[in-house]
Parts: sequence; C-alpha cells; structure tokens
Amino acid sequence: MTPFIAEIIGTALLILLGNGVVANVVLKDTKGNSGGWIVITTAWAFAVFVGVVVAGPYSGAHLNPAVTLALAIAGKFPWADVPTYIAGEFIGAMIGAFFVWLTYKDHFDRTEDGGTKMAAFCTAPAIRNTGINFINEVVGTFVLIISILYITGAEITPTHQPVGMGSIGALPVSIVVWVIGLSLGGTTGYAINPARDLGPRIIHALLPIKAQKAGSDWGYAWIPVLGPILGASLAAVVFLSLK
Repeated sequence: MTPFIAEIIGTALLILLGNGVVANVVLKDTKGNSGGWIVITTAWAFAVFVGVVVAGPYSGAHLNPAVTLALAIAGKFPWADVPTYIAGEFIGAMIGAFFVWLTYKDHFDRTEDGGTKMAAFCTAPAIRNTGINFINEVVGTFVLIISILYITGAEITPTHQPVGMGSIGALPVSIVVWVIGLSLGGTTGYAINPARDLGPRIIHALLPIKAQKAGSDWGYAWIPVLGPILGASLAAVVFLSLK
C-alpha cells in the first residue's frame, strides 16, 4: 500500500465513522437519535484512532491537510509529498461522506430539515459570527497541531512499521481530538481539518437529496478550510521558535 492509498483509506474511515456518528445522533428514527454531544465527540476520537491504526504504518496517518502542512513547515515532512497527501485526504473524505449517506439513506429520506441533513456532512456554527467562528477554528487547530508536534516520538512520517506501541500508539492523537471536541467544539463543530469539512460538503452538494435539503452553505465553507490552515501554520511556527 502506498502512502497515497493509505491516506485515502485512513481518511475515508475517519469520515465514515466521524460523520457516521453525527448521522446516527441527528437523523430521524435512528437507534442513536438524540445521543448527544458526548456520543459525537467520543466517536470522532475513536474514528481518529481507527484511521491512524490503518494508515499509520504506510503514510504516518496525517488524515488532515492541516497536519500535512504543519509537519512540512516544521521540517518533519518533505514539501514534495504535500500535494499527494492532501489529494489523498480530500479523496478519502469524499468517499467516507458518500458511504455515510449510503448507510443512512433511509434516515436522510425521513429527515425533513435540510440543516440537520447537512450536519451529517460538514460543520456549521452554533452562532454565526464570521470573525469569532474563524478564530475558533484557528484556536482548535492550533491545539491539535501543537499537541501532535510535542507528542513523544510523533514524527508522523512514513515508517512502514506498526504505529508506536502497536495500535496503542494511535491513542494520543485520538485523546487530543476528543478533548478539543469536548472543550472547544461547541462553537463551530470543530472541523480542525479542511478535508473533513470541504470534501463532505462537496458530496453534500452533489448527492440526489438536493431537492429535499437546504443549500450547502458555501458562504461559510471557507472558515473550516482557512481557519485550520492558519492555526496549523501558527502552531508549526511556535514549535520551531521554541525548539
């Protein structure tokens, strides 16, 4: 398996399980309907764990363009490989989003509210305030990246070896994502990953539920893309300045 394929598969699993829990909680007549924020943040953390376990031995399991960019800025990842990784991450995110829709199609059909359907694909702010929403994504991604950069031995580059202490080595980043969701995620839904938001948003716009839903909120879509990019870049610069 090449790093490109690994990023596709790992990111697809991340989005399938991450957006899958959102679908389970918010869509009509699911077994997990109204499960709440704890269920969502916990499953997203475990989704990261699954993606890292699968992709880690082959690509380092970035699964996030913000991670790829930050590692390149910090000198831990070659710039020449950045486009390939980011392409894999976006493709994987779109594949994962498609299978969430396919899995929950009956429940999407029964759900009337367009905003609720969109929540199973991409993020939206609890209170729409462009400046604050952008800052929230910057801060959340900064916490993610600075933590990754300081995790002992976390080079997150292709090693073709098992992740850390076997699968347990995937836990630290999962825990970081969990606490970001619990502590900072209530404002914008903590995208902290451009591929996680934009890839599924594109799929949301293309799927044949268009007549039954609201738009894909393209006016907001730049925030969960540029916010994480800025937050990741700042984290990498701070890391380098403190070395």
